[in-house]
Amino acid sequence: MFDNSIKAYTQACEVIPGGVDSPVRAFKSVGGTPPFITKGKGAYIYDVDDNKYLDFVQSWGPLIFGHCDSDVEEAVIKTVKNGLSFGAPTELETQLAQEIVDMYDYIDKVRFVSSGTEATMSAIRLARGVTQKNDILKFEGCYHGHSDSLLVQAGSGLATFGTPSSPGVPADLTKHTLVCEYNNIENLKKCFEDSNDIACIIIEPIAGNMGLVPATEEFLSACRELCDKNGALLIYDEVMTGFRVSLTGASGIVAAKPDIITFGKVIGAGMPVGAFASSCEIMNYLSPDGAVYQAGTLSGNPVAMTAGLTNLRKLKANPNVYTELNNKALRLVNGLKEVASANNIPLQVNTRGSMFGFFFCEEQPFNIKQVAKCDFDRFAKFHHEMLKKGFYFACSQYEAGFISTVMTNDDIDECISAASEVMKSL
Repeated sequence: MFDNSIKAYTQACEVIPGGVDSPVRAFKSVGGTPPFITKGKGAYIYDVDDNKYLDFVQSWGPLIFGHCDSDVEEAVIKTVKNGLSFGAPTELETQLAQEIVDMYDYIDKVRFVSSGTEATMSAIRLARGVTQKNDILKFEGCYHGHSDSLLVQAGSGLATFGTPSSPGVPADLTKHTLVCEYNNIENLKKCFEDSNDIACIIIEPIAGNMGLVPATEEFLSACRELCDKNGALLIYDEVMTGFRVSLTGASGIVAAKPDIITFGKVIGAGMPVGAFASSCEIMNYLSPDGAVYQAGTLSGNPVAMTAGLTNLRKLKANPNVYTELNNKALRLVNGLKEVASANNIPLQVNTRGSMFGFFFCEEQPFNIKQVAKCDFDRFAKFHHEMLKKGFYFACSQYEAGFISTVMTNDDIDECISAASEVMKSL
């Protein structure tokens, strides 16, 4: 069933570290060999063994309209024929920036980059340049890319400065990173008591890197109030949630608003892209207008801009799509919870827009420590068996799932039916 993928993985391991170019793809969390994908069409992906899967990953979020959406495909092909990259300005950058700016009352300017890691790294540098402060505050379980100052783990205290969580990251580069517990207001307050040099808070307002774990309204309001009180900036990492959970992302469905937003995924529609955005007052600190330096040869790549522009315009023209997507996400997770309950298996579920998550545990988790107490072995077995039945879920309990418009209720019902069979063996 997976013979060709096993062969492809073995060959990849000879020339690529771990056989993959992003660690989660190696399936270490769930076991087995990752399917090697040859193509995607609509709600489905196909591997080198000609297996077909209903895809709940959707390239980790950007493919709201599914694989090979005809509108995006047509626009990209047209742009490709004019050239892949110029390293010079194009009107496409301005058009996409204008589409984004028009959606938000508190965003005036956008700077495009080529990845989410670049977006968050640049947003933090900008915040430090604006505030003239050094420390940053992040939360356990929130992932903001692999730049050195963000690869940290919490120390032993309640609120501590981070220590490197990866070899190759000097302690000197993480000593200005404070780490505290997600959804813990008292912990948050103590971080500000520990340092009067905090430039910014960076947070996933809806965390998608410890499963799907939304921040509470009270917690986000506390972030906003503490930033205002202490002269720090609030950064929402919406690389995953931007234009995914609503037309204006997480920022559009929570009360507390950020100073800076980072984007990615959806504004590339599957192409490599990221961005960060804020008010004129803050963005004018950025080079070439200001002294905070940031650059990138492929930033604003015309093919990526075209894909993102087509995707966003299509979303703006069809705002009801978010209600439909959320209904499908609810149909899926409620169905999974029902069949789990029928088999006396504790399952916690959650959705935000077209994002969903589920955990094999007794109580809904609100932070990474609670997620870590979930039954990862049961998740791995569930993932493996569902894969054999043709359903492709995120290959880690720490990742969220995604619904696309091209998924039908029948698709979801078939998934629930398969899950019912699998749950009996768990």
